[in-house]
Amino acid sequence: MIKKIIWSGAALAVVAAYWFWNNQQLQAPTTSPNESADEDLTASTQTITYTDSGFASKTLTVKKGMMVTFKNNSSRSVWPASAMHPTHKVYPTIGGCLGSTFDACKGVLPGESWSFKFDIPGEWKYHDHLNPSYFGAVTVE
Repeated sequence: MIKKIIWSGAALAVVAAYWFWNNQQLQAPTTSPNESADEDLTASTQTITYTDSGFASKTLTVKKGMMVTFKNNSSRSVWPASAMHPTHKVYPTIGGCLGSTFDACKGVLPGESWSFKFDIPGEWKYHDHLNPSYFGAVTVE
């Protein structure tokens, strides 16, 4: 009987730790590592709009150094992040909350937006971490 109680307590502790870790991820800081007060926001910017049907544009091509803004026009939060779900490690700069710096680190509320500056040429796939069936790609030339 005592073994069952110990195993039940251990299982409950694991579930509680998992819930706590996930809850912390959703409450990450509002400033991402690639945002800076000194950043030149007059540089060219492209926008990817998110709706209740997912990302309105599945592909976007930009020049190296351009800012891409993910605008949430849906009725729920969106969490733009680099592929692959759930690690977000495909974009090759390390940082952010889970893997690369190409990660909003939190849900972007309806009506809000999040921006990321693409400095590395290549095709960078992304997804909504809260609903990974919605995805797209940014090609940086």
